[in-house]
Amino acid sequence: MQILYEDNHLLAVVKPSGLATMGLAAGEETLLTRAKDYIKRKYNKPGEVYLGVVSRLDVPVSGAVLFARTSKAAARLNEQFRTHSVEKIYVALVEGSIDPPENEWINWIQEDERHRKVRLTKNGEGKEAKLQYCTLRKTGNNSLIKIRLETGRKHQIRVQCAGHGFPIFGDRKYGAETVFPDGIALHAWKLTVTHPTTRRQIELTAPIPPVWKKFCDL
Repeated sequence: MQILYEDNHLLAVVKPSGLATMGLAAGEETLLTRAKDYIKRKYNKPGEVYLGVVSRLDVPVSGAVLFARTSKAAARLNEQFRTHSVEKIYVALVEGSIDPPENEWINWIQEDERHRKVRLTKNGEGKEAKLQYCTLRKTGNNSLIKIRLETGRKHQIRVQCAGHGFPIFGDRKYGAETVFPDGIALHAWKLTVTHPTTRRQIELTAPIPPVWKKFCDL
């Protein structure tokens, strides 16, 4: 397990694509079970290890995930996420040449439980979804973009990229044609939070997976 940050209050790790953050049946491995096992072994803790999940990623997405090691830290961090005071930066490889190269997308999205996905809706229907993007480089007819997530809706980046005509590599659920060998080409690159006790800013940066180099000059 790749550790990005660790102290008595926080644990930040890199989630590989293909692994659920949490929520599977007992006995099935998730990022949460791996992290608890890491804490248990490192500190020789008896009994159940407490870790509060304060950020999570879709199964095919890689990148930085933050856990709280105390309930007080979890409550304070959850409040930061609720009030959108956390900075969340992603990178994505998308199909198409985005124009304009920098913009803000504001859409309304709604869960489609029957098809286990999310769809764009008319303004005012569902929940508002906002992000800012800028193009880092173009490779042929495709683009590497940096995304600042302003809201944290389910599948938000995936459905907004696809809805604007730029599906993420490997994301067949949302119409991508480009095959990606390791999940989808969406990575939670940087996460900046206020430490729950010291109140100083902490920037967590998860290295971009090596497989991306096959598709883009990083």
